[in-house]
Formats: sequence, structure tokens, C-alpha cells
Amino acid sequence: MSDTTAQASYLTQEAHDRLEAELQHLSTDGRAEISKRIEAARDEGDLRENGGYHAAKEEQGKMEARIRQLTQLLQTAIVGETPPDDGVVEPGMVVSVDMFGEELTFLLGSREIKGDDDDIDVYSEKSPLGEAINGRKVGEEASYAAPNGKTITVTITGAKPYRV
Repeated sequence: MSDTTAQASYLTQEAHDRLEAELQHLSTDGRAEISKRIEAARDEGDLRENGGYHAAKEEQGKMEARIRQLTQLLQTAIVGETPPDDGVVEPGMVVSVDMFGEELTFLLGSREIKGDDDDIDVYSEKSPLGEAINGRKVGEEASYAAPNGKTITVTITGAKPYRV
């Protein structure tokens, strides 16, 4: 596995397009808006005690970090179609597993796949659980080593493509 593949995240075309649009907005209109706010706050005078200036500068830092994050994610993303509804676990699927007699349901893949309004948990396909179940079918068992060294076995009870 190459370094790029190891760092890559799976994105649906829809998620990729949504993140591209966000990056475009932040890189253009977002930067212009924050620059205007910083300039307006700077014009108010003493910067040492100017809460508006410091808040705008902090927001600018967060926005620039998000721009860097999106740029890196989009450069290394593996973009694909929504996975088929064939019961095989892969990134972009909502997966249910039986773990210790309790059902755990989550989205397998990058947290960037999910919509802003969705509160589903997201597990990376690179996590121990994600690696153990990726490529398996509904009804199969998979085991992985927990951080404490214990082996955890889960049974896959469902796998459906995620829809925003």
C-alpha cells in the first residue's frame, strides 16, 4: 500500500462535490468576508483590547485550518459511486454489528461523507473495527484487537449504502 493510499479517504461523488463547493466558498467569499471584518475591527483603534479584532483573527485562523484540511482531503480522496446494496461492508455504508449483545450502527468511512444534519457516528475504515469488517458480508463474524489488547468479535447484522 502506498503512502497516498494509506492516507486516502473514500468519498462519494456527492460528498466530494459538497466539499469542493465548501472549499471554493471559503477560499474566495469566506476570505473576503473575514478580511473586511478584520479591517473594520482594526479601524476601531487599539488592537490590544479590541475583542472584535481578536475574534475575527481567531475565526480567520479556524477558516484557514479548514481550507488546509479540505485541500489535503480532496487531493488524496478516492472518489467513487455510492456502494452497491449487496450486503458487503465497504466505505460509504451504514453498518450494524452485534457487539457484546448490543447493536452498534455507524457509517463506515470519512466523517466528511455524512451530511451536516446527520448525527450518525462515523468509524474510519482504517480503525481496528473498520479494518476487521471491511469487505465482509452480513452474517459474518469479524475480530479485532482492542487498544487494551483484548480480542473483540462482532457479527455484521446489516450493511446499507449511506444516503444523505
